[in-house]
This record gives sequence, C-alpha cells and structure tokens, in this order.
Amino acid sequence: MTRIRKNTEEIRAFILEHIGEEGIAAKVTRKFGITRQAANRHLKSLTGQGSLVADGSTRKRSYKIAETASEKFQYDIKPGLAEDVVWREDIQPFLGELPDNVLQIWNYAFTEMFNNAIDHSGGTYIHVVVKKSAVNTEILIMDDGIGIFKKIQNALDLPDEKQAIFELQKGKLTTDSVNHSGQGIFFTSRMVNGFDILSGGVYFGHELGNETDWMMDRDAYMSGTSIFLKVENNTARTIKEVYAKYSVNGTEAFNKTIVPVKLAKYGNDQLVSRSQAKRVLVRVDRFSQVIFNFEGVDMIGQAFADQIFRVFAAEHPDVDLIPSHANGEIMSLITAAIKAGRPGFKGNLSSE
Repeated sequence: MTRIRKNTEEIRAFILEHIGEEGIAAKVTRKFGITRQAANRHLKSLTGQGSLVADGSTRKRSYKIAETASEKFQYDIKPGLAEDVVWREDIQPFLGELPDNVLQIWNYAFTEMFNNAIDHSGGTYIHVVVKKSAVNTEILIMDDGIGIFKKIQNALDLPDEKQAIFELQKGKLTTDSVNHSGQGIFFTSRMVNGFDILSGGVYFGHELGNETDWMMDRDAYMSGTSIFLKVENNTARTIKEVYAKYSVNGTEAFNKTIVPVKLAKYGNDQLVSRSQAKRVLVRVDRFSQVIFNFEGVDMIGQAFADQIFRVFAAEHPDVDLIPSHANGEIMSLITAAIKAGRPGFKGNLSSE
C-alpha cells in the first residue's frame, strides 16, 4: 500500500477519463511531463487495485475500465458484534488494493458509522452494500432502528428532526457523552467525497469541497437510518489534513467549526429574530473559532445579527466569530452589531 500524492491523483484521474483512447501512456507522458516508464507504472497500479483491466502483451497491451463489483453483508445487532472485526474480515478485503490514505479514510468512516448503528440505532440488524468502480467506492450502511435524527431530537428535546441535523453539523454532538465524543459523523462527512443520510422524514447531504450542506423533506416517513458514503479511489486527501482544517491556534484539538446558517431556516421564513439566533448559537461556545456560513441566505434581521455578533460575542470573548459568504446587506448588519459591542472597532470586516 502507498500513500497517493496530489500529482498522482491528477494523473490517475486523467488516465481513467481517457483510457479508451489509443496511446494512453504517451498521452500521459506529454500531459504531465513524466517518463513512459512512470506512465506505465500508473497504469499498472490502477490495474492492480482493480480500476483497470489489462489485455494483451506488454508491447500491445490495452486497458479498459473494470466493471463495477458489489457485495452485500447482513449483521444481527447482538452482543459481540464489533465494527473493527467487520471491517477487517469483510469490508477491507473486498476493497482490495487501494492507496493506504484511502483505506485509512474508509477505515475511519466505516467503523464510525457502523458503530453508531450498533450503539445508537436500537435496531435488530445492519445491512451493508459495497460497490467499487474504477473511479470511486460507495458503501451503504442501513439499520432498522429508531432513526438517527429522531434519536437526537428525543435525547436533546429538540423541536424536530431538522434541528437535530443542524446541531449534528456543528460537531461535538452526542447522545452518549460517556462513550462517544460526538466527532464521528462530523469528521466522516468531511473526509469522504459524498455523505448522505436518509432517516425519518428528512434527507441530508454533504459534498466534499462544498461548505453548503443541503437538507430536504421527504414525502414519506422512513424508519431506520441509511447512510451513503463515497470516496474516490485515488484521492490524495488524508485524515490528518481533514483534522487540521478544524483546528486553530497551533493545536490538534477539534476547536473550529463551520455553522451552515441556511439550515436554521424553516420553509420561507427569514432569519430575523433573537430566538432564531439563539438556536444557531446552541453549543458553539465549545469551539475557539466559529465560522457562520451565510451561503444561501439572502437577508437577516438586525436582532438576529445583534444577538450573535454583539450579545453572544460579549458573553464569550474567547470565541472568535467569523462571517462567511455573506452578501453586502448582511455584512452591513453584522458590522453594525460588532461596532455596537466594540465602540472602538475601526477595522474593515469582510466576509471570509
């Protein structure tokens, strides 16, 4: 197993995109300025991990995309079921020869989500489907329990499942603080390329590189929880890089979060009141830096801005509050709130 580097990720993505064309090794050589031998090593590696199928002798060898492979597993939730054993005996062998950084991401993501189903679902079984293609691998983890959003809603006495999702995305949320840190779902959603949860009456999704999470109501209520995970087979991303993104002040602690303000909206309601702001602020005092992502929010009220950037800021001077993706009108209200709380403020605050 090897750790994949950024330029390797780009080269292999190019190969998979153009594999049906003649002279692929020569194309790679010209495109990236590497030797023919290096290009062939990439082709050999992709073949070894099951992304490509080789045909013919060395001189006349051709390649094609490998067909998608899939496997299903079923587990009864009972004493002795352990996520690390399932990973080691069933899941990792099926994934095959992937770069070690990719396997590490899968190890973390799968075991965290599988353990959640064991410890929190209250269900009787866990169903797992694994699909591997030349480009990426997908895993579905499904249980027949109470439903993750409903479990959080009940445990924290929240008004509905949407509020449960909102709290979940801030991080450090757990219904069992003795045995869990509340970091598993947060970091899993940010390590993988695609992360979706279907549970109860809500569908939630997060995509890598897109700070704006999305949430949809479902017409029909679905019992249990289904979690979809997708990771590119040749990503250069590492677990360490993801952790570092949510750490500030030179520490390795999880002390930074991004709050998707849009998820605080209900229907066509606008974010105008102090009560709405207080819901946004729940538990953010656990972090040293909080970025409020206003993408998808057209307007806010003066009271909403004042509650966050003056009242809360004064009560928690050790928490750094940063607006992100805010339009000019929203930034004006935020700046006014900051100036009201800090009369001597003369800086030019701009949305990150």
